[in-house]
This record gives sequence, structure tokens and C-alpha cells, in this order.
Amino acid sequence: MDAVMALGGLAVLVAVAILSAIGYRVMIDVKPDVTRPVVNPAARAEIEALRARLMRHVMVLAGEIGERNVFRPEGLKAAAEYIRAVWTAQGYSVAEEVSQVAGQRCVNLIIEHPGSRRPGEIVLVGAHYDSLIGTSGANDNATGVAVLLEMSAILKQASLARTLRLVAFVNEEPPWFHTERMGSRTHARNARRRGDPIVAMVALETLGYYSGTPGSQRYPFPFGVFYPDRASFVAVVGNLKSRALVIEVLRHFMAATDFAVEGAATFSWIPGVDWSDHWSFWQEGYPALMLTDTAPYRYPAYHTPQDLPDKVNGPEFARAAYGIVGAVLRLAGSS
Repeated sequence: MDAVMALGGLAVLVAVAILSAIGYRVMIDVKPDVTRPVVNPAARAEIEALRARLMRHVMVLAGEIGERNVFRPEGLKAAAEYIRAVWTAQGYSVAEEVSQVAGQRCVNLIIEHPGSRRPGEIVLVGAHYDSLIGTSGANDNATGVAVLLEMSAILKQASLARTLRLVAFVNEEPPWFHTERMGSRTHARNARRRGDPIVAMVALETLGYYSGTPGSQRYPFPFGVFYPDRASFVAVVGNLKSRALVIEVLRHFMAATDFAVEGAATFSWIPGVDWSDHWSFWQEGYPALMLTDTAPYRYPAYHTPQDLPDKVNGPEFARAAYGIVGAVLRLAGSS
């Protein structure tokens, strides 16, 4: 009997080891083998100029406008008008997607850069512009909006194979989070009803906090075993169905910049994996992922009144943004 129990225990251990190896290979071992570029002086100058523009957007949204949600409707409207004004000045025609939430008129703002060779394939990049109640939302999520606004300026001169759609979403934060009132849910539902051929959705979420201090990065169990303990990277996060997209975005990001990046394609129920607008597109069956600094897993001011512009690490934020723009342009087929 003891021998049988020992064999049974050994069989269980072997099964666990095999499943762990499969899980690691599928969910964590997603970074492709890519030769990283050397950032030359011209690129460094471009990144420095980008930093100034990004931080200006963050200052306007989180410093001058401040709290912006349906309970501070004047701030929400001011943020929408700022985004509209920037896109209009860049030469875009800005469309609205309107919903009524808590008695307030809420809008998603949308622009498109038509593709030249595969216009029927849409790459959608979005960022929510609302902030949590009681917060100015500098990192969460003025940083994401800032990247969206600079991406549109840079791609204006690009020739893209696929159509690139940029959307500023309303109402991502609680109490609307993971409900049908999210602006991204409105857009994803409408896109599915129209039959929009969205081949990739990228959510820009909380992108401005970085630290090289040991122990500054945390993870939900057991991911800390496999990833760095320093908060010095940007993360590409998707579910299992979006694994191919996670690998593709990692490849493009790594080809665009030498900035550190990590990736995971895992179960959506793991805390943090579905915590942004990409969740809305998973509900409609679209491949989608989130680009993030991992928010509560590293950022001390996450969802607090201290989430102010001075908490954003401008130089590292700009380096990450430079890579994100490069990755999206490659994803859309920039020539």
C-alpha cells in the first residue's frame, strides 16, 4: 500500500510539473527573440522632444482640468474638448459616440487614419480620459491619453497598410468599470453590430511610473517568480485568446526601442489582467490587450488624490511612449 501511495504521489508531482511547464510556455514565455535597436543621438533628441509634449498633455488634463467624470461633468467636458481641439488642430475630423450616463451626456471621441493596402483591417488604439472620483488622474490615465494624442500627430505623416482607429473612451473608472456603461463597451458593441473588422485592439492604461529600486514591482501570485522585481519596464498584457497579438506587439515594441518590456497572455480572471478598456473588446470576441506600467502593482499613488503630474516619470514615460508608437505603427503596417 505504501508503494502504491508513493507512486500515486509521484504521478501527481509529475502531472503538476508538466502542467506548470505548459503554463509557463503558453502564458509567460511569450517574448520573441528580437535584436534590439541602438538608440542614436537623433532618436534621443526625438524622445526628449516627445517628453515635453507628453507632459504638457498630462499637465493640462490632470493639472489644469483635474478631476473628470460624470460627477464632475465640467471636468469631463473640458477634457473631451481638449482632446477634440488637439485632434482638430492636427487635421483630423473628429467623430462622436454619444451615451447618457447618470444624467450626463458622455462622448467617445474617434479619429481614423485610412489604410492604403488593407483598409478593411482595423487596428484600434484607445485610452480612457475620465478619472476616478476624487482624483486628478495624472498617471491613470492622462498618460494614456497623452500617448494617444502624440501617436495621432506622428502617424499623420505615415503610410499605413491597415486602417488605424484612435478612440478616447469615457467612463472606464468605477462605478462604471466592467459595466455596460463604459464608453469602450459602447464602442465595442457598436463595432460588433456594424461588423467592424477589428484585427487588434490596444488599450493604453497608466503608463507613466517607473523605478529601478529593487522590490518596487509586485505581481499577483505566482508571477513574481518569473518577472523582474524592479518597476522599470512596460507590460503587454492579454488573455489566452489574444496570445498571438501579445507576441506580435512585443516583437514590434522590441524592434522599435531598447526600453524594457515584459509580456503575459494568461487567464482573464487573474487580478489586473482585464483592468482596462480591452476587457470590453474581449466581450465581443475581438483580440485585445493592454499596455501598462502595471498600475497598482507598482504605483503608490494609484487611485488616490496624490495621482498628480509630478508623480509621472517623464523621461522613462517618453521612452516607453516612443516604443509604443513605433509598435503600433508597425502593427498597422507602416511603410
